[in-house]
Amino acid sequence: MGKIKTAGKGGEKYIPFSDRTGCLSEVYFTSDLSADGLRRIFAKVNNTLNGKVAVKIHTGEQHGPNIIPSEWVKELMTNDITNGALIETNTYYEGDRYETDQHRETLKVNGWTFCPVDIIDEDGTCMLPIKDGKWFTEMSVGKNLVNYDSFLALTHFKGHTMGGFGGSNKNIGIGCADGRIGKGMIHTYEGSDNLWSINKEELMERICESTKSVADFFKGHIVYINVLRNMSVSCDCEGLSAAPVVTPNIGIVASTDLLAVDQASVDLVYALKPEDKHDLVERMETRHGHRQLSYMKELGMGNDKYRLLDIDHNDKEISTAEAVKDVVPFKA
Repeated sequence: MGKIKTAGKGGEKYIPFSDRTGCLSEVYFTSDLSADGLRRIFAKVNNTLNGKVAVKIHTGEQHGPNIIPSEWVKELMTNDITNGALIETNTYYEGDRYETDQHRETLKVNGWTFCPVDIIDEDGTCMLPIKDGKWFTEMSVGKNLVNYDSFLALTHFKGHTMGGFGGSNKNIGIGCADGRIGKGMIHTYEGSDNLWSINKEELMERICESTKSVADFFKGHIVYINVLRNMSVSCDCEGLSAAPVVTPNIGIVASTDLLAVDQASVDLVYALKPEDKHDLVERMETRHGHRQLSYMKELGMGNDKYRLLDIDHNDKEISTAEAVKDVVPFKA
């Protein structure tokens, strides 16, 4: 009889910086939410990317209002990642991106036509190993993923209906798992009629382990950028049905450390005024989303302590409070 697996606890609790232990990583920050800001911050972390680069981005449901502007990404791909492609996978739920033909049409509608877009599970799947996983020993991902030499997670940071928040971890863990097998391994108990039967801490841990399979495959050649803009409590999977944005725009963060970039993004939200952060914080805590961060730390996927370096002011080290002091109320 196999050992009974149990999920960790405490995913509803935010751990302040002062209570964390371990080494410090570097996270870059800019308040410049523009194509230029994206290109400048990418330049801070791109040294290890070589060969053919996979750029994992959430391209959104049709007419999704909150995705990273395609014009920004066009500038990045045209000028800075000339040997690369945007990568996506088909969805687990039935919608605009469930089948490859539908997905291709949605890409056109949303303006992702300026560079190659590789739907990496279009031609099948492959398994990537997971070292020291609790739930998995391997993860099913889109077959074409292994055709790349380097990886950029270009992530729209926002809330998430089940994950609490969607940062680089979610973008990779759900976004590289193929649409039928891998996503099912993460979301659904075997034999369940409920696609979304796994939730809270166990879901967070499964997402992290899926991400680890990709991060380990590209080890030394993977970097992370989170764009904190149009942060609905809803994922971009919800398209036009997403809850209205009430959280102020903050900026862009980047790092070679996955845990640090997602932790810094969460910390920046928590540094906002109570009335500005309420909805997004509530979403994170009620879904037990902080287990994403604590489990990544347990798996050795990065550091939750970091130095926040402001590239708008010569890489000056700043606090999250200083980073958000000039934010303004969100306007659609």
